[in-house]
Amino acid sequence: METLYLSCLAFGVLFALVSVVLGDLLGSALDGALDFLSADAGGIFQPAALAGGITAFGGAGLMLEKYTELGAGATASLSVLLAIAGSVAMFFLYVKPMRNSEVSSGYSVRELGGMIGEVITPIPAHGCGEVLIRIGAGVTNHTAESFESRDIPSGSRVVVVEVKPDALSVAMMNERGDL
Repeated sequence: METLYLSCLAFGVLFALVSVVLGDLLGSALDGALDFLSADAGGIFQPAALAGGITAFGGAGLMLEKYTELGAGATASLSVLLAIAGSVAMFFLYVKPMRNSEVSSGYSVRELGGMIGEVITPIPAHGCGEVLIRIGAGVTNHTAESFESRDIPSGSRVVVVEVKPDALSVAMMNERGDL
């Protein structure tokens, strides 16, 4: 049984190394042939979770065999239970959060309505200036015009009232943060 446990442990370590270190390189070189191994595959039977379970089975089996007086059947049974627990833990603590994480900094201009920004180029009463708006971890600047046809000086906090095809209509906020 020791050979089985050691093989499972070695498989898990190799899977982790290949998927983490060489995953992107192999995916690019093989033009998506290994995409079924990604975290986007369906259900709880994710390759990373299954490999985590196999690794836990191997490691638990080796440790139980070496450090306990349990028989072969009890060691194998307890190793399977620990493997299931390890696989479920891997799914809920790693795979599922990674699947739900957002990696894009893209946005739609239509999403800017109601956003708070700062004027970086003064906006005249009847003309355009420029505003800086924070979106996620980044910032973006857009052409803006005064919604109320008032001059808005540089450094003023504004709120986007309307999104037009050529510019954002903004209104100046007062010190308390209201319009």
